[in-house]
Amino acid sequence: MRHVDFSPLYRSTVGFDRLFTMLDSLGQPENGQTYPPYNIERTGENAYRITMAVAGFAEDDLTIEAKANVLKVAGAKAEDGQDADREYLHRGIASRAFERRFQLADYVEVTGAHLENGLLHIDLEREIPESMKPRKIEISRVNGNGRQIEAKAQT
Repeated sequence: MRHVDFSPLYRSTVGFDRLFTMLDSLGQPENGQTYPPYNIERTGENAYRITMAVAGFAEDDLTIEAKANVLKVAGAKAEDGQDADREYLHRGIASRAFERRFQLADYVEVTGAHLENGLLHIDLEREIPESMKPRKIEISRVNGNGRQIEAKAQT
């Protein structure tokens, strides 16, 4: 993928530096990270859901943190010593530690998370503040002194 130079836009815009940084980072791969697999879906006009396949992880093994427009999901299995007693012939269920980060748009908040059948569901919602929503401005007359011009038809 080609690298796009945003430096001309930095000279003529104010406050968009975070957007340009995000766009710049999209072109860079996440170090080939593919674990755990996940889906991002839209569940409503302003509602989203991230679903991650975290088979083998319990609720206590997972942490979810939202801070400064970044959602961080991390998982680490607690060492309980049970694996020392077991001899695996094939180990296909991954239980390695992971950390996955998602960039959140402005006004997107995490509303809940739950673990069900090995899938971690994280619900998000975009709540735009009232001050940012479009509003209708009423047009009023100026002191009721508006004049109407009448034209006389010539016969």
